[in-house]
Amino acid sequence: MRSRFTFSIIPALIALVIGSTVSTAQENRGDTPLFNGVSLDGWEGDSDWFRIEDGCIVAGDLEQKIPHNFFLCTERVFGDFELTLEMKLEGEGKNAGVQFRSKRQLDSTEVIGYQMDAGAAWKRPVWGALYDESRRRKMLAEPAPEVIENALQSGWNQMRLKCVGSRIQIFVNDIQTVDYIEPDDAIERTGVIGLQIHSGPPSEAWYRNISITEL
Repeated sequence: MRSRFTFSIIPALIALVIGSTVSTAQENRGDTPLFNGVSLDGWEGDSDWFRIEDGCIVAGDLEQKIPHNFFLCTERVFGDFELTLEMKLEGEGKNAGVQFRSKRQLDSTEVIGYQMDAGAAWKRPVWGALYDESRRRKMLAEPAPEVIENALQSGWNQMRLKCVGSRIQIFVNDIQTVDYIEPDDAIERTGVIGLQIHSGPPSEAWYRNISITEL
């Protein structure tokens, strides 16, 4: 694979300016940036499949098949919070998502926990759906097709996730797609946040403007 973190001086300076501007805007709203547009400090994952480009986190590859799911996870854990980010998908696969209240499985590349889904799966759009990754392995809640159609834009889409106690709410471009109450009190309510690229055909998931407000 090509080197993931080789930058010329000019793009690096541009990324630094972008990161500084994004960070200032987020702090002015009272949010805490999880990504500064410049480095992956505070995150852990496979550097062969995650890189920084144009002030964004880019997962995946447009030149080769994705052999299995990959996750870039926060080093910190979170419980009740509101998370906002923007994402877009490119390539053939077009399936990704954001893990939360999750943890890595031992001796595995998988992460177990909730996922705010994005893209398409099972021959249908799943933007803004709630999936249970590597645990119950099923959709817990998903919007009607017309809701996704009304919410989705071409290119970048804003995703917003709010978790308070057993309640999970998901919004795509400020249109609510999920309002879910977890019925199982044994399910973990804390964990890491992870950015996913799904296994399959060559594809990329781009993430930017990632910020969190702990509640």
